[in-house]
Amino acid sequence: MGQLKKLASQSAVYGISSILGKTINFLLIPLYTGYLQKEDLGSFTMIYALIAFLNVLFTFGMETAYFRFATGKGLPAERVYHNTQSLVGLVALTLGSVVYLLSEPLAAVLDYPGKEHLFKWVAFILTIDALLAIPYAKLRMEGKALAFALIKLSNILLNVGFNFLFIVVAYHIYVGDWLPGLKPWVLTVYRPDWGVDYILLANVLANALMLPLLWYYSRPVRVRLEREILKPMWSYAYPLMFMGLAGVINEVFSRGLFEFALPDGFYQGLSKREAGGIFGANFKLAIFMNLIIQAFKYAAEPFFFQQTENKESPAVYAKVMHWFIIFCTFLMVVVSVNLDLIGRLFFQSPGYETGLGIVPMLLLGYLFLGIYYNLSIWFKITDRTSYSFYITAIGAVITVVIILTLVPVWGFFGGALSTLGSYFVMTVICYLIGQKHFKIPYNVGKGIWLLAISFAFSYLGFWVDTGNNWLNFVIHNSFVVVYGAILFLMEKKELTSLLSRNNQT
Repeated sequence: MGQLKKLASQSAVYGISSILGKTINFLLIPLYTGYLQKEDLGSFTMIYALIAFLNVLFTFGMETAYFRFATGKGLPAERVYHNTQSLVGLVALTLGSVVYLLSEPLAAVLDYPGKEHLFKWVAFILTIDALLAIPYAKLRMEGKALAFALIKLSNILLNVGFNFLFIVVAYHIYVGDWLPGLKPWVLTVYRPDWGVDYILLANVLANALMLPLLWYYSRPVRVRLEREILKPMWSYAYPLMFMGLAGVINEVFSRGLFEFALPDGFYQGLSKREAGGIFGANFKLAIFMNLIIQAFKYAAEPFFFQQTENKESPAVYAKVMHWFIIFCTFLMVVVSVNLDLIGRLFFQSPGYETGLGIVPMLLLGYLFLGIYYNLSIWFKITDRTSYSFYITAIGAVITVVIILTLVPVWGFFGGALSTLGSYFVMTVICYLIGQKHFKIPYNVGKGIWLLAISFAFSYLGFWVDTGNNWLNFVIHNSFVVVYGAILFLMEKKELTSLLSRNNQT
């Protein structure tokens, strides 16, 4: 129980920082929907899908390999860190230079004529992200959750601040609403035709300012490229790289491919890129689940590796999974039944609310992704990482097939179903194979029941509409109360035992 408390406390630190950060970052949704065109949001969705895909190549699975070799191979952790950071840095600088030099053909191929500067900034973002990846992992490995959280939060604050400066403040000075004395200077630098351009520029500046801060916390860094360390790390990591590439297809290419799969005129009055902007904006509302999963992953990955010598580790993994499902299904119900309110708060232009119906499906999809992260411990601690590629490759194929076949028929719902279907299949396959190689006593029956009833409550609460906002709020959240009561009755014995132990201590 002490181990679970440690995991919970670190997850809480990561979670609070993620929630604070994402809440702050979430303020960008009304900013983007209020000041930018839907076409700009479509471009934002597409370019960041590309960034997510290339990001995997720039780090090529070395974060997880660092955790594995710094804890379970009998090697000095600092030596592993120096080698890992040196190799990742070398690869990042090389690949970043290639993307920079290819910026013009990339702009032409992806239909951004005259916008090659966007892809030069993409090269900077990718390179800096990769240079920061292993120092971030080092903080997690050393249990420095607070330092990690503060640096991440600082990065988000800077990013939001630059977005607000470029998109809101500069615009109002340009049109003469604010600070008229600065207008002559702003006229020389402000580009009113820039939208996604300023989003990328803000990202570059915010990430660049993190480099000296994070290196201060993770110093010293010595350049080392030792074959005897890096060769086995590469053998462990490269299947994870392919897993990551397939995973990105699952997670973000559904957004990036959406506008290409959608037929012309599917949504009346909207271009395909504008429809992609609406789809991407609603995808962002599923961030509530994603941020919990991300916080859990930050804490759980090093925690799971540290349990490898514990004979009771299978029971620990099963207990973690059980409480993870309880917490995330409750969150799914809370968010889903309040989507009408959330939509009114964050969508500042009409039209975006047409995609709200896909959000409960996306939340369940992300929940399955979190379950998959829990299940995937078996191939990481048994060094069978090649399975990760096969499983996620199957998921990627499912994603692409569903997008190409169902988006032309169901539009937004076809795109959302690609995420749910992919992660569901990956979860099932990972569980079935994992139980053969590293048996963990998961409570499968209870987990399936919780997933089913919480998903039903999510859509029932979302679709109820009395025409009165206050009455809707009461009825919608009655589903939260009922589901919370079900969870309490199911776990009453465990909760009572836990509370009694806490009182004794």
